[in-house]
Amino acid sequence: MSRLCSLLLIFLLFSAAHAGDNWPEFRGPQGDGVAESDNLPVDFSEPKLLKWKTTIHDRGWSSPVVWGDRIWVTTATEDGKAQSVLALNRQTGEILLDRVVFTTENPQEKEVSNSYASCTPAIEEGRIYVHFGSFGTACLDSETGATIWERRDLPCDHWRGPGSSPIIDEHNLYVAFDGYDFQYVVALDKQTGKTVWKKDRNIDYGTDNGDRKKAYSTACLFEHEGQRQLVMPSATDTICYNPETGDELWRVRHGGMNAAPRPLFKNGLVYITGGDRDRKLFAMDPSARGQVPDDAIMWGMSKGAPYRPSQIILGDRMYIIDDKGIATCVHALTGEKIWQQRIGGNYRASLFAAGGNLYCFDESGKITVFKASDEFELVAESSLPDGFQASPAAVGDSLYLRTVKDLYCFEK
Repeated sequence: MSRLCSLLLIFLLFSAAHAGDNWPEFRGPQGDGVAESDNLPVDFSEPKLLKWKTTIHDRGWSSPVVWGDRIWVTTATEDGKAQSVLALNRQTGEILLDRVVFTTENPQEKEVSNSYASCTPAIEEGRIYVHFGSFGTACLDSETGATIWERRDLPCDHWRGPGSSPIIDEHNLYVAFDGYDFQYVVALDKQTGKTVWKKDRNIDYGTDNGDRKKAYSTACLFEHEGQRQLVMPSATDTICYNPETGDELWRVRHGGMNAAPRPLFKNGLVYITGGDRDRKLFAMDPSARGQVPDDAIMWGMSKGAPYRPSQIILGDRMYIIDDKGIATCVHALTGEKIWQQRIGGNYRASLFAAGGNLYCFDESGKITVFKASDEFELVAESSLPDGFQASPAAVGDSLYLRTVKDLYCFEK
């Protein structure tokens, strides 16, 4: 028994260390946008901090993922007829693999501001999982790029283009299809791609207008009071599922549509963005079951809450950048506003945190860095050409930034 415990401890320590060496999904190892390094650059106007820059062909808003010495991005042609994946050498930026994964003769139309490759992949040892909404989902060998399995039979009219990213656990891949026509969540077996469970949303949207039923959020997976929970926002409601079975644990009604921020589980609470009125952004107790009662809602806010950029929680402080460039700090347990500052710009990329700083990346290319503190304190401002749609990735002391045209690596 002693030897078994020792081996388990070694495994857990190795796993924890290994996780910090990778950026495996949208918003990183913990899905919260927080990097472990205290030594990342803050001023990107310094040429000596640029380690490499590589142009990425075509158009994609997906964020980079990193495993080992490779960094991966997806992209697609402007007309949506071809979706590709690229692997680059993390140290040099050299393109090691550039492969068209799916071709589509007659792709759905999309919003002009979106891309046909806006869903961030998920990656683990030996495998990368790429997702392009209803255009296709595939598991690829991360050494060769060869397809292990693929699914192209999951229907959804995304109407303005897909945007929800997949996440994985030990057994399954989870992703939402919240479209104009169909709205459902699916769990696929990671090894085979076969459907483990599929659950229709069964939400009363209060309208027959499919445009009001769309959503673009990525799930949050955590354990609370011995129960694993898969929290998946949609238009009007957010639903929590048992990840093993797809059984519904709870749902909360908040109104709204099209919100993209990823939920967070911190301080024993779930933080959800997806609504309007007083519950555009709110915190709730995930111990609730069934229809969430009002007393499970700890607090809610509307002004300053985002539709697209995901927020950051550090300790008992939540930091927010909304779509129109208003930065806000609130008490994460009470929602009390601590400060609010207009920094300007328009934002789709999510907030990023490292070394006690918060990073904002706007659509024009401006990068604003401020202190994680109870007063707004500007650290640095700089800019890169072409602007940001994707959120960053960080491994060690390297920060990877994807603009509309290029992928950059910065190091101090």
